[in-house]
Amino acid sequence: MAIKSLSIRIEETMLHKLHVVADYEGRSANSEILVLIRDAIEQYEAKNGKIEIK
Repeated sequence: MAIKSLSIRIEETMLHKLHVVADYEGRSANSEILVLIRDAIEQYEAKNGKIEIK
């Protein structure tokens, strides 16, 4: 599996809050974002079916 980069724009306040949540969970901010993305994809697929990768 190839690892890709993604750059996002985020408000300073939201970034700070993300770091607080990540620290609480014992993760880096990057790892916390990946967990949140995985959870969102799982919820989407549970409701709408598996996403097919082409």
